[in-house]
Amino acid sequence: MGFVREKNRILYVDEQGEKKAEVTFPEVDENTVNIDHTFVDPSMRGTGLAGKLMKEAAEQIQEEGKKAVLTCSYAVQWFERHTEYSSIVKKLV
Repeated sequence: MGFVREKNRILYVDEQGEKKAEVTFPEVDENTVNIDHTFVDPSMRGTGLAGKLMKEAAEQIQEEGKKAVLTCSYAVQWFERHTEYSSIVKKLV
């Protein structure tokens, strides 16, 4: 099936309709979301799915004109490696 974009969440659903991965980014305020959780089912780990999910999330957040704070450890590492999305990361002071 593939990626399913929802408000503040992106899922990966397999051919049987089962959720196999997700990234969540609830709103902090009207201009900011918090990327707080990334999950990949053990059967899908090591396939690059988490990175693809994070790219989908970054693109959706960018399209919405929002900034993101990063409290998910995977998100922190991913954004450090993908500086092309650094403009959406909101630095905490």
